Amino acid sequence: MFPIDDPGDPRLADYRDLTDVALRRVLEPEGGLYMAESAKVLARALAAGHRPRSVLTQGRWVPELTDVLAGHDDVPVYVVPAAVAEGVTGYAVHRGVLAAMHRPEPRAVADVLAGARLAVILEDIVDHTNVGAAFRAAAGLGADAVLVTPRCADPLYRRSVRVSMGTVFQVPWTRLPEWPEAREQLHEAGFHIAALALAEDAVSLDDFAADPPARVALLMGAEGDGLSRRALAAADSVVTIPMSGGVDSLNVASASAVALWAVSRGRRG
Repeated sequence: MFPIDDPGDPRLADYRDLTDVALRRVLEPEGGLYMAESAKVLARALAAGHRPRSVLTQGRWVPELTDVLAGHDDVPVYVVPAAVAEGVTGYAVHRGVLAAMHRPEPRAVADVLAGARLAVILEDIVDHTNVGAAFRAAAGLGADAVLVTPRCADPLYRRSVRVSMGTVFQVPWTRLPEWPEAREQLHEAGFHIAALALAEDAVSLDDFAADPPARVALLMGAEGDGLSRRALAAADSVVTIPMSGGVDSLNVASASAVALWAVSRGRRG
């Protein structure tokens, strides 16, 4: 434990100016770091084998943090007043704990899909909240893997991790290459690609889920624009969630939850 009362202390450099989203998008992936926010999220990251570089906290959170970090005595913990935490990060650290984590090495697509039967693909989702919510749905509704496209928002960005409640650490995930190479890798792994989209020849989710393929990758499109033409061309089938009330689609995170629930239920049936 290292008490610090100077927001300019160089040991706090990893936590400085977190409100600058553009800077963090560059710094975190290229610098090999991501941020885990709250003791619960940190505990899930540690359980997944991730390594903290340091932890920033306030005095009242030290007892809980001590339990979480049991067995990690080499990790420096910087204990700061609330005003210093806000002065460094640029916002009030309500959850009491921020950890600068070493980013794990990317995994191969074949490795992530080995043994998986149900996967989710997020194509070019730019909102970190939606990415985190989709991971939480994947973890809670039976997905074995999540795959993200090259332009999809970073699942390990602070907001994604927070919204997912740390489930980004428990669902195996990696980045796909561009289409159509991504399609080839999915097919090599034995996956049927089911694109969730509006199309005249689309199959109802009810019908698709009644007898789903043995290995399915549910392909979800970006906010607003939906799936790209290349993604739709790569799909083996197009599936639509039946809607009513003049609404034609759901938020991507909600759509992934509905589709996962339906396919999982179909398999149990």
